[in-house]
Amino acid sequence: MARLFGTDGVRGLANGEILTASLAQNLATSAALVLTEELRVSTGSTTDGPRKPLAVVGNDSRVSGQFLQATVAGGLASAGCDVIDVGVLPTPGVAYLTAALQADLGVVISASHNPMPDNGIKFLQRGGHKLDDVLEDRIEAHLDEPWDRPTGASVGRISTHENPVETYAAHLISTLERRLDGLTVVVDCANGAAAAAGPLALDQAGAKVIAINDVNDGLSINDGVGSTHPEMLQKAVVEHGADVGFAWDGDADRCLAVDGEGNLVDGDQLIAILALGLHDAGRLPDDTVVVTVMSNLGFVKAMDAAGVHVKQTAVGDRYVLEEMRRGGYAIGGEQSGHIIMSEHATTGDGILTALHVLQRMTLTGRTLADLASVVTRLPQVLLNVKGVDKARCKTDHGLLDAVAAEEKALAGSGRILLRPSGTENLVRVMVEAPTHHEAEACAERLADVVRSRLAL
Repeated sequence: MARLFGTDGVRGLANGEILTASLAQNLATSAALVLTEELRVSTGSTTDGPRKPLAVVGNDSRVSGQFLQATVAGGLASAGCDVIDVGVLPTPGVAYLTAALQADLGVVISASHNPMPDNGIKFLQRGGHKLDDVLEDRIEAHLDEPWDRPTGASVGRISTHENPVETYAAHLISTLERRLDGLTVVVDCANGAAAAAGPLALDQAGAKVIAINDVNDGLSINDGVGSTHPEMLQKAVVEHGADVGFAWDGDADRCLAVDGEGNLVDGDQLIAILALGLHDAGRLPDDTVVVTVMSNLGFVKAMDAAGVHVKQTAVGDRYVLEEMRRGGYAIGGEQSGHIIMSEHATTGDGILTALHVLQRMTLTGRTLADLASVVTRLPQVLLNVKGVDKARCKTDHGLLDAVAAEEKALAGSGRILLRPSGTENLVRVMVEAPTHHEAEACAERLADVVRSRLAL
């Protein structure tokens, strides 16, 4: 069977063949057993004494999150965990409260930027960090195994947090060095988890906030809005004469921006702005930033010119975070807008990103367009070649020779990346070049080679 956990928890069609209430309960009980045991082993501490293991559970507002969150909370309580239900809250908010409340695990019911019918379950260990592959495999291995069920007073209790949104917003504001008075900001909340916390945090930090797509009806999340559909935000920023706009996704762990002219500012540019701010302040450890292999070559060149080293990882914010934790780095993320600021958060945090970009604007007196101009993005073309033997993507000599020839022709002015899909018989061909025409032509030539050499 295929691995149940993907790059960001277990995800699928809610109440479909895989992501059912039964699976949610089984995952919850298995995670409770594995993660509390992991805590005992790694710290030598015990939760067998006067208190039970503690779990924090939240969701991103989609309607299926109600039955999944109830089922997960029930599964955790049945395994002897006390549960604090924080309701609708961004993934980084759940991570923050998991750490702040010294909980033994956290659970987020969310499918991030996916369409409303999908949902997912992702687990956080003590401290609010996402799980590594080994822990996820242990949880999956224990599914449906018999276990000693607590009874009587040993079962867990379920309670609700009194003010999770306000507590999280206060934490976000506390990370700022100065207020944001004088800035007008449009925020697209994707009808998701940031609808309350995002506007509240920016408003209390001093900005004038215009919120769009800020309803939580359970049905409209990510529906043509948010970071995957920034067109409405671009229009709103221009119409309101705002200084800047920010678009979050359903669980607000990613952020894209729009400058005052309505131009999109992507994750690479936002990371560059924040990294250079830390660099200027002498707070960028080893003068290093961490991104994935998908970051634009223009970003790498901009960082090199500023004296900032770039470390690149496999695609996925979890791999960025793992590298950041290994090296003690302060900033990292993805072109898609997952940006991790390890001084203040354990996951990507879209609201935190917005606050600190705004702070950079106030500290420098520069517009977002001016700050973002440090990165000159190379045109990028991405083609998906389906129905091929992805396993030979890195070993087929004919394909490798074709890639080498195209790289020689680019002569350092562009970049080529071939990446096999993790779930399909598909190879992604990504090319960056000085012009869109060159990138597109190169990508098409390599896609043809992939089809002919790796055909099934």
